[in-house]
Amino acid sequence: MSFEMWSGLIALLVLVVVGVPIVFAFAASAALGLYFALGGLDPMINLLQQSALSGIKEYNFIVIPCFTVMGMLIAHCGAASDLFNVVNRGLRGVPGRLAVATVGGNAVFAAVTGVGVAAAAAFSHVAYPAMREANYSRSFATGCIAGSSVLGLLIPPSVFMIVWAILTEQSVGKLFAAGVFPGLLLAFLYAVYCMVYAKLRPAAAPEVAHDEQVALTRSQIGGSLGVGLLIAVTLGGIWFGYFTPTEGSAIGLIGAALLAWAKGMRWRGVFDAFVESGRTVTPIMLLLLTATIYSKLIALNGIPQEVQALLESMGLGTGGTLLFMVAVWFVLGAMIDSISIMLLTVPIFWPVAQALGIDPIMFALIGILVIEAGVLTPPFGIGVFVVKAAIPDRNITVSEIFMGSVPYWVLILFLAWLIYVWPPLATWLPSHI
Repeated sequence: MSFEMWSGLIALLVLVVVGVPIVFAFAASAALGLYFALGGLDPMINLLQQSALSGIKEYNFIVIPCFTVMGMLIAHCGAASDLFNVVNRGLRGVPGRLAVATVGGNAVFAAVTGVGVAAAAAFSHVAYPAMREANYSRSFATGCIAGSSVLGLLIPPSVFMIVWAILTEQSVGKLFAAGVFPGLLLAFLYAVYCMVYAKLRPAAAPEVAHDEQVALTRSQIGGSLGVGLLIAVTLGGIWFGYFTPTEGSAIGLIGAALLAWAKGMRWRGVFDAFVESGRTVTPIMLLLLTATIYSKLIALNGIPQEVQALLESMGLGTGGTLLFMVAVWFVLGAMIDSISIMLLTVPIFWPVAQALGIDPIMFALIGILVIEAGVLTPPFGIGVFVVKAAIPDRNITVSEIFMGSVPYWVLILFLAWLIYVWPPLATWLPSHI
């Protein structure tokens, strides 16, 4: 393949390495590559215009802002705090129960929002003060919050899964279903780790007894039940075919607004939730738009076929090729954010996986999990930096949070391996809906 046909990819890599924001790197490299591929300025501009217009009009994109606002409303109205308190009260006698309650609360919270950033921010304010008051070590407490916040990237309605479905033209509903069992298993593994750690290191996670007599309020119980009802209506309606994922996201948003209003949130709080959602969603939508244009360049130049031929010439086989992709995802996770990794690599890796006959659901879950691990790995680790910014403790260091997060991303990689050796863990439920 000529230099002109590889120019877009080369330009993208150079721009990313020198620190250009990924959204501008996608746009500039796509324009350069299409200029050479189409042989002129006018054809390049026409294709860019058509791609941008079709991207803006994409019906499925509305799922992302709807689920994001839904999660922000739940976080801002205090329902996340309700979840933590209810789960915590139900775990009396469990070693490290404040940490386990954080994992449990995050697992439930993940089922109403696909944005890990919202969970990390919410539980930094809710769980960290409680754990520090109980003399939990800072590293263990913050690592638990950062590690369990990524459950929202796996448990539906995950924004990661929505982006993956858009890029690969898969069913959002089936990917949502595929994340249920692995998400619950990952939450269980996290909880087991917290309990074992508390038993082995009681000084870092001491028993809590001082709040045994504190009764739950009616508001806390009502908030938790409201979140449970939202999960049942939104995800249940999608899985049983009563409405599409896009319709389900809109219904969930209405339900979250009603719950927030019932919890006492008024217009100012609603406005703040929408503003914060806009700050989260806008970069994602711009990335999706520019990545859609870039994927056209990738397909036009036949780069996936070239990559496939290169991997076949290396004699790696199906397992070796998948391991190579995992290694690329994990290394990139230490340098750029997770959404960008997905947008950069999936258009190239997805056709290769199809050609090798890799199950698309299994491939999606492994990819999402490995990229998810990058949220917790240094030096980028956006989940760690969100916790650092949200924690009401200026003395905590980023290195302490990274150290506390290590067991969580190790468990994520373990789960990815488990799905590879036993695919029904991810594929059984989607095949029955």
